[in-house]
Amino acid sequence: MDPARPAPAPSPLTEPYWAACRRGELALQHCGPCARFVHFPEASCPFCGGTNLAYQTVSGLGRVHTHTTVHRTFLPGFTPPYTVAWIDLDEGARAFGTLHAPDPAIGMRVRVRFDDLPGFGPLPSWRPA
Repeated sequence: MDPARPAPAPSPLTEPYWAACRRGELALQHCGPCARFVHFPEASCPFCGGTNLAYQTVSGLGRVHTHTTVHRTFLPGFTPPYTVAWIDLDEGARAFGTLHAPDPAIGMRVRVRFDDLPGFGPLPSWRPA
């Protein structure tokens, strides 16, 4: 990590998400009133406006919704080329992360893993299931 660009600090809203990543778990907010998962973390549910958003561990299994390969670095700690993807989780939410697959394809089954980004900590990434 570039010392001139320190890692972002977790906020009270995002700390439970990052704490779960440090444990090797993917945890998303789950809305009590409408029972939908919310990701990225929000103060209120974008579907119903509810504020009862407890973090719940999810399976970490899903399918590639879309992906792209980055050939130019935009963030410290990421060496191109690398592939990023949106993943449709089995629980109905969509998550984002690096995709480690030799031949990425839309619809591919994947499982979450965690890559340690020096100076930041574990980030969700995806590998073929």
